[in-house]
Amino acid sequence: MAKQVYALSVSAQAVLNLHSLNNEGGEGNQIQTRMVDIVYYDSDGQPMLANVNAISGDMFKHIQAEHLHRIATEKNLPLCAACRRFDANRMSADPEFREWIKGKPTQVQVIDRLVSYCAIDDLEGNLITEGALSAPRKSVVEFGWVVGVPGAVTSEDYFHVKYAPDRREKPSDKDEREGNLGQAIFHRPANSGVYAIVSNFETARIGYNDISQAYVSDVDRKTRYAALLESVLYTFVEMNGAMRNTQLPHLVALHGVVAVSYGAAPAPTISPLNPNFVTEIKGIAGSLNNLHGDGLVNVHEFRSVPELADIMSSLIQETEPYTLRVGQPA
Repeated sequence: MAKQVYALSVSAQAVLNLHSLNNEGGEGNQIQTRMVDIVYYDSDGQPMLANVNAISGDMFKHIQAEHLHRIATEKNLPLCAACRRFDANRMSADPEFREWIKGKPTQVQVIDRLVSYCAIDDLEGNLITEGALSAPRKSVVEFGWVVGVPGAVTSEDYFHVKYAPDRREKPSDKDEREGNLGQAIFHRPANSGVYAIVSNFETARIGYNDISQAYVSDVDRKTRYAALLESVLYTFVEMNGAMRNTQLPHLVALHGVVAVSYGAAPAPTISPLNPNFVTEIKGIAGSLNNLHGDGLVNVHEFRSVPELADIMSSLIQETEPYTLRVGQPA
């Protein structure tokens, strides 16, 4: 019998060079990279403030959801009409669902329909507010900010100019009104450094209605579980985002741990902003195993993308999602 996974987490450090995956926007001809303020401890154990480049968790979740959409389409998983075209509103933009909800269903019925009809709504979550309702479907997938490690990340702006075959030719007034002709000057950022990544996946909740605290019938949980884990792997293999047409990120290295919980206990995470994150995650797992018995939590360390691929491939082939007892909170 396959082992059942209650939850899974990935904590990792990635070395990314010359990327511009996530930006604040533009002002004039200047693109502004995304920066955040964080607290970390220096070598003397003193708390310090730092302003570092970051990629939002929203961006990483979008990357994962995009991979999931392609996998779900290929495997013919159930998708609502909106998710089939990868509409960010998900089932809220499905005409059939919007017509059905006029019948004033209960919250339980709404979540049952979301989970049953659409794998993406089930795994990525949604909030239905139409018809004076407030029916939340909490996401199975959680990504934190991907933040640069202080002292090991840099952001620079580079001057660019659009190539014009004949720079001597001045655009006419008509050309300028029609836009984007001639030689345009602009500045855009490139970021390089070591980035800390934290993510968590509550696999026991696949197909589960948190309000009724029961699984929705006729949901192929194992197939959705396999699709989820495959999409998580692809998130690290191909990091999508802005400006990849000319600033495809250089992924130099990836190392960290996949923590897997086989019982009703969280899969531990520690931010890779902490240089001892691997040791501390293993320590938490050891304590949980001492408390509940060996094998409750396994920690798989990886030092490269191929090693991460091996771990995720083994989990897809050898495990399945944990089944909660009816009435047991997720």
